[in-house]
Amino acid sequence: MNVYAIRAIYKFEMSRTFRTLMQSIASPVLSTSLYFIVFGTAIGSRMGNIDGISYGAFIIPGLVMLSLLSESISNASFGIFFPKFSGTIYEVLSAPVSAMEIVIGYVGAAATKSVTLGLLILFTAQLFVDYHIEHPIWMLAFLILTAITFSLFGFIIGIWADDFQKLQVIPLMVVTPLTFLGGAFYSISMLPEPWQTLTLFNPVVYLISGFRWAFYGVADVNVVVSLGMTMVFLLICLTTVWWIFRSGYRLRT
Repeated sequence: MNVYAIRAIYKFEMSRTFRTLMQSIASPVLSTSLYFIVFGTAIGSRMGNIDGISYGAFIIPGLVMLSLLSESISNASFGIFFPKFSGTIYEVLSAPVSAMEIVIGYVGAAATKSVTLGLLILFTAQLFVDYHIEHPIWMLAFLILTAITFSLFGFIIGIWADDFQKLQVIPLMVVTPLTFLGGAFYSISMLPEPWQTLTLFNPVVYLISGFRWAFYGVADVNVVVSLGMTMVFLLICLTTVWWIFRSGYRLRT
């Protein structure tokens, strides 16, 4: 494995983050903090508990997951799209670097940014809402696994997109609505039938449910099922990336 190539791609992508700290880190943390202020402090203080958890604390895993998904996709998709747009991707493809090393470099950097952002949001949440983490190791595992999975998904979107507008279509029109409808602000057990059953077809439900279990030990879906669904999506993304490099889809033209 060409460690030097992976490190070069990784450091280049990470340096872009440090050049745009306001956009990459400060803006998502600030926008999520507004959710904590409005929903956690203002509205949450007037609402009852959900599954024995205060409303402000209950929405923390969902808000972290909302930022994690959007930032993972955004970082990874732009990271691979811009070299395609500028034409420098051909320098990477012609270098003695394997497809796996390219993916590790780009996806690793995107996942690192997302995990860092998620931890910063958790730290910021402590300033507004009291919460606890019952299973910190599982929380970190879900955080890293989700960041890697959706960074891979964003990498696929970046290769598929042929203009800047398409980079935003799936995150804004698909992922964000699914996150809001996936139990970020409520428990799906509060929904009447048939909506409760239909919600189970939303893959984001399993991510938020498993992440919330790591915090409070309560979940809408069994944690084993949540972990299994996350792994399935990860395998689908890995298989898609393998096919892209094998076929040269939108890379060689």
